[in-house]
Amino acid sequence: MQAAAFDEFGGPEVITLRILPVPEIADDEVLIKVWSAGVGVWDAYERQGVLVPEGAAFPIVPGSDGAGSVAAVGSQVTDLAVGDVVYVAATTRPKGGFYAEYAAAKAEYVAKLPDGVPVEHAGAMPTDAVTALAGLDTLGLAAGAWLLIFGASGGQGHLAVQLAKRQGLNVIAVASGADGVALVTRLGADVSLDGHGDPGQVLARIREAAPGGVDGILAMAGGKTLDRLTETLSDGGVVAYAHGVQPEPQERPGVSVRAYDGAASPQQLQRLNELIEVAPFQVHVAEIFPLGKVVEAHRRLETSYPGKLLLTIR
Repeated sequence: MQAAAFDEFGGPEVITLRILPVPEIADDEVLIKVWSAGVGVWDAYERQGVLVPEGAAFPIVPGSDGAGSVAAVGSQVTDLAVGDVVYVAATTRPKGGFYAEYAAAKAEYVAKLPDGVPVEHAGAMPTDAVTALAGLDTLGLAAGAWLLIFGASGGQGHLAVQLAKRQGLNVIAVASGADGVALVTRLGADVSLDGHGDPGQVLARIREAAPGGVDGILAMAGGKTLDRLTETLSDGGVVAYAHGVQPEPQERPGVSVRAYDGAASPQQLQRLNELIEVAPFQVHVAEIFPLGKVVEAHRRLETSYPGKLLLTIR
């Protein structure tokens, strides 16, 4: 099979195309004919040697997110069949990732693609969607509560906007630039604000929308702007931030801070699918690259863009 892989850690240029064997699957695994693969910052960390899956050995095929069709199933797999269209969030993948024509994954990380998700963009969804749901679970807000999402136009943020609305939350989305504001508005945010705008005006708009204070903040980024936004929390409010956010938000009187991370499991993937199926679900792809342009895709990771980046394999 054709795959993009690297034999040493380093910059984008270490990833090259080569021909590798199709991975063999174990009894509890599924072989995926990959149609598309998400390109995320965690792939760059893997390429740099920071986040390398346990058991991985050179040549390493990166790619934590993928979608495609089931090509083969192990003898213990009963809920998936050859031909099923699926998406995969595979945090453990010693046999390689989704920057390849085929990938092996534990069946517990594989879910059938629900109605409402465009199949051509599904590969960019899994990790960010699972992580966004984990963030909402960490906050545990009841329907009708006010949620502020900081970094709302990013890969995780724009999916969190949609999942939060499906849970009955009122969403204030702080996005990046005019394009980001337009995106989160289109996705159903009740209030859409540009985080690059005047901080005083941003705070005033939030207080106008939620005069009693917001009940929780879901943070995909840190810094001075986030520190200012915590001033809008009601007493007893919670800030949930994704692991890796720097600087980490700090607790203060009346405000608690909780870190979260996404973990795929059959139960969590089922919950995610149930929420997705409520209404059309958009995975916003800023740019699509063929597998042969993987180096350019990783260079694009270092720039600013709304939503996600995607590799097409087939």
